[in-house]
Amino acid sequence: MARYQETTQTDTLHLAPAITSRGVAATELRPWGAFTVLEEGRGYKIKRIEVKPGHRLSLQMHHHRSEHWIVVSGTARVVCGEQEVLLSNNESTYVPQCTSHRLENPGVIPLVLIEVQNGEYLGEDDIIRYQDDYARTKD
Repeated sequence: MARYQETTQTDTLHLAPAITSRGVAATELRPWGAFTVLEEGRGYKIKRIEVKPGHRLSLQMHHHRSEHWIVVSGTARVVCGEQEVLLSNNESTYVPQCTSHRLENPGVIPLVLIEVQNGEYLGEDDIIRYQDDYARTKD
């Protein structure tokens, strides 16, 4: 009679330190809504951004990162350089590094989007504000 031995194998994925994610930050509230860092690693950060109806972020620019925005729900009015576009559910846009841009919710429901940042430095202090509805520009 054959005897069977039961074994359990756990599959684990080992990531190189350069691409290991660093966990999730708490949601940060802003006058226009909120954002949550979903994942962050070397050279990238993924955020969930929610913009209240009728609100907008500052007209801004980043020296060290580009951004991809994917609309999950609601409507986004995006100014990127000299262009302005309206985006709906499942539509996206790209904001190149060193390009002035603004995100606005012209709708009546919250705008939810996923932002993927890429660059050598992804700190919140890499924001040059040109215009801001909440008086956060430097004089």
